[in-house]
Amino acid sequence: MHVTRRYYACRRCAAKQVPWDAWAGVGNRQMTEHVRKMITIVGSSWSFDVASARLRDLCHIPVSDDTIRRVCDEEGERARRWLNESDEPAAAIAAARGHHEFYTDGTSVNTVDGWREMRVSLVARREPGTPAEPRDWDRRVLPTPTARLAVCAIADCTRVGASWSRLRERLKLDEAADLSAIADGAKWIWDQARRRLPGHNTSWCVDVYHVSQHLHACGKALLGEGAAARDWAQRHLMTALQHNGPALIRRLCDERAAAAAGLEPPGRNALDRLLGYLRDNGDSLWYRDRLREGKPIGSGQVEGCCKNVIGARLKINSARWRVRRAERMGALRCLEYSGQTTAYWRARAA
Repeated sequence: MHVTRRYYACRRCAAKQVPWDAWAGVGNRQMTEHVRKMITIVGSSWSFDVASARLRDLCHIPVSDDTIRRVCDEEGERARRWLNESDEPAAAIAAARGHHEFYTDGTSVNTVDGWREMRVSLVARREPGTPAEPRDWDRRVLPTPTARLAVCAIADCTRVGASWSRLRERLKLDEAADLSAIADGAKWIWDQARRRLPGHNTSWCVDVYHVSQHLHACGKALLGEGAAARDWAQRHLMTALQHNGPALIRRLCDERAAAAAGLEPPGRNALDRLLGYLRDNGDSLWYRDRLREGKPIGSGQVEGCCKNVIGARLKINSARWRVRRAERMGALRCLEYSGQTTAYWRARAA
């Protein structure tokens, strides 16, 4: 439907306006909030040129890929601020059921300054699952989270850690009866987590799959490629699952002492690296206890967000981003992953 509008310009002050646009609420981009919402949804799901074609095919709305990029950039900045400042995401977390869980991980993004890490921070709530035996650790299905809030940034560890402090205050994590912090064994993560997250009610957990990777790498260094190395790694992983991490560390120390004379330098160095990694994370390896309590022992939730939410959009078509635009697109993706898209647009329309 085509609408004729009057355009006014003042000869004296050069001010310009289109009263009908102001009355209809179409703004400077000459589109309604609902059209902006559709543009943002398709623009954060596909590349901008593909999004333009989808809008034309599905909605008969002719919008150029440049306009889609500009709208997504504008809404991404608003969404980033809204996720970090609005009370609505915090209220959704507060009203949800289950224990509190904190995750963090990152994915590489190609920027004009080279590859940079987009670091994702995620707070979720989830009801406990059914207690599981160690032999069933990789077959159990945990309940779906009742709420979650994800934010992202391309930033150094200090800035990311500071954002965790703000999350702690907004989401009142100090008042949470039980908070689990789950991540890989990166030293910066645990240094920041212990500084920024509450200590009296927080249980730490290193992702079990990362521990498994370290065990398999050490097994290959000791026994070479093949079934023997895989069996060695699986036996030691089962020790951690059945008796917790300290038992695994003691077992490896005993093996290291018993075989010290017969170990080749590569195997000895690999075993020392593994023990160093496990000792650094010795208070985060309580897998048997967490399985009995129906709690997660892996960081798959945030890793899935990094791969299927952030990476799936920011890595398409060999795109190269400016850092600020990558963060804005990441905010739009986090908005969807957090289940806050409807709340955000409702707030925009208010």
